[in-house]
Amino acid sequence: MKIEDIIKSKGISLELKTVLNLLYTSNLVQDKSSEVLKPFDLSSEQFNVLRILRGQKGVPASLSCVQERMICKMSNTTRLVDKLIAKDMVQRRVCKKNRRKVDITITQKGLDILQQLDGPMKALNDSFIEKLSTKEAETLNELLDKIRS
Repeated sequence: MKIEDIIKSKGISLELKTVLNLLYTSNLVQDKSSEVLKPFDLSSEQFNVLRILRGQKGVPASLSCVQERMICKMSNTTRLVDKLIAKDMVQRRVCKKNRRKVDITITQKGLDILQQLDGPMKALNDSFIEKLSTKEAETLNELLDKIRS
């Protein structure tokens, strides 16, 4: 469905149409992702933190390391980590080598939750681009990278 039909507006500029398309699609992806995460009592930002920590493969990460890898840079990383600690999905420890540094690691419970989410999230992600050819998906990624540069 075209964005003009969705927002019921005709004659909008190409620039506005492009931005509205990006925003609308982003919100759609976010809403659908939230539906998958809701039964696990996770926000998309918390899910992102867990994925970052799993990607560390057991190596502790600092708050700044997690923050710089976040998709949403506006997230309050400390608050997200605190919520995940309360859910026993993440641990925070003072670094033995540098007591001013805090090490964050994912727990087995966090890893188990991610393993349960791997299938449903892959299916959701696949559903978003199933109508695109490989070439179209590559082009879309190139264009999105170009917009951000």
